[in-house]
Amino acid sequence: MQRVVLAPAAEEDIVEILAWCHEHFGEPARIRYEALLPQAFVDIADNSERVGSRSREELADGARTYHLWHNRQRTEKAVGMVAKPRHFLLFRLNTKGEIEIGRVLHDSMDLASNLPDGYLA
Repeated sequence: MQRVVLAPAAEEDIVEILAWCHEHFGEPARIRYEALLPQAFVDIADNSERVGSRSREELADGARTYHLWHNRQRTEKAVGMVAKPRHFLLFRLNTKGEIEIGRVLHDSMDLASNLPDGYLA
């Protein structure tokens, strides 16, 4: 399993997502999303090309996306399932051989205009 690191932009995304989720859907929903995100990190660290992971070479060398919908049932027993997650991870292998999560974006956002620093379009 590869180590996962979060880029500063991804950390900011997560803080904003969890705050928005708490404000609009309440604490139980935020807790479910808080469990869903790290489970997705573990899943792509285990297999970065798992079902649901897509190559996004048109955006940057080695870039991939993974929609949280694909692992929503993996937290169901612990905290309940997020029925309709709307976010995806943008990630790639960095120079240290780690999975670097560059952004965590809502699926309605334009990915190309929200690339993190260091990604080349």
